[in-house]
Amino acid sequence: MFQRVTSRSFLASHLRTRAAVLAAGVGVSAVAGVGIAAAANDTAATPATTAATSTTVVQDQAAAQAEATQTKAAEAKKAAEAKKAAEAKKDAQPAKKAASWVSPVKSYTPSASFAQAGGMWQSAHSGQDYAVPNGTEVVATHGGTVVKAGGNGAGDGPAYGNAVVVNHGDGTYSQYAHLSQVNVQPGQVVKTGQKIALSGNTGNSSGPHLHFEIRTSPNYGSAIDPVKFLSGKGVQL
Repeated sequence: MFQRVTSRSFLASHLRTRAAVLAAGVGVSAVAGVGIAAAANDTAATPATTAATSTTVVQDQAAAQAEATQTKAAEAKKAAEAKKAAEAKKDAQPAKKAASWVSPVKSYTPSASFAQAGGMWQSAHSGQDYAVPNGTEVVATHGGTVVKAGGNGAGDGPAYGNAVVVNHGDGTYSQYAHLSQVNVQPGQVVKTGQKIALSGNTGNSSGPHLHFEIRTSPNYGSAIDPVKFLSGKGVQL
């Protein structure tokens, strides 16, 4: 009797154990299934996440490039506007008027002056002397027409050496004497500041210099104070 009861109890215990094992196996499988599904979900989500990240990077780069392009365009526009404004300002400024009268030589030392007395002249000095090295460029003090040019004072006498006389068309004439070289001829039209000769030491001269006169006629004896005259034209000795 005791042995039969024991067998039943053992059988029932065995059945309960087996059920528990089966249940545990089902649970483990379920848990494993859930884990596998989750892993599958994670694996499936990874490419999408990567694609989204790549898209964001490309969009950021495109935005940065667009901003850089806009900045360059704005800078170019600003530079163009500044250049245009500068040109407009330059155009608005009055052009510098060219000098109407100029000194017959650029660099010099004033020497004998107008009306100065001395043994070198028959009477008072008839012009203004500019002490300059031999061969210094001599220019027309004002535009006009050459009326005299050559040796013997261009017709005014040997005391002047080589000389040039220019008619300025307003009742005044300029004369340049003691020249080493004459570069113009009678009838030639010259402009203000144009080279007409080279200074020298010809004629009645004690050293290289330019003898300059302002006259009221082309001939000797009509000279006026050249320094005072040029001063009135804006040219200072």
